Amino acid sequence: MGNSSAQAQGYGYQRKHLEFYDDKPIHYGFFFAMPVTRFNVKYSPAFVNNTTVERLYSPNKVSFRVGLLVNAYLTDRFDFRFTPAVSLYSRTVQYEFADKATTQDVRESTWMEFPFLFKYKSERRRNSRMYLIAGATAALETNVRKRQAQSAGRLNTKTADLTLDYGVGFEQFLEYTKISPELRFSHGVVNLFAPSNASVAANTAGIQRLTSHTVTLYLNFE
Repeated sequence: MGNSSAQAQGYGYQRKHLEFYDDKPIHYGFFFAMPVTRFNVKYSPAFVNNTTVERLYSPNKVSFRVGLLVNAYLTDRFDFRFTPAVSLYSRTVQYEFADKATTQDVRESTWMEFPFLFKYKSERRRNSRMYLIAGATAALETNVRKRQAQSAGRLNTKTADLTLDYGVGFEQFLEYTKISPELRFSHGVVNLFAPSNASVAANTAGIQRLTSHTVTLYLNFE
């Protein structure tokens, strides 16, 4: 009878890992991420009058990001998070012509990104909880090929960006660490298109505005 009672009490028991995790004011970590990115293209009036280019768009491209994570406790529900990162992007603008030929301008670049984010946490349920995250990211391009782009009449873009970010994540507490998959959306507010004298007569004359758009899958370790 005693053994049956003990087994009944222990049935379904799950150990609570890192029980006092939230008692620390600051946590550090790192992450790997897979961004899927493209340009949002706004056409210029010249595109309407262009009889050569039938379609102008930016396809989605898979990229890579790695960075550090600093999480500061604010309240039982809110944290502040800073996640500096290095991102390797390959964004493309593709042109389709009336004769069915296609060409594209590719912007392969490395960016230093500095996201400042606020995190809203749900109540912890044993070893897991959900969270929402939102904020803004300042970014700087580090390997600029501006001279090459201008001389060839190719796509030329600015080297600084600002995005508005929001997303959702899931925290899983393990015995010695915490793993958090996260899905984040980023919308650029800066017009990245920088027309040069060489590109005025080229296909890029049909572009008035380029803004970044990125959907990123993160895997955070703290």
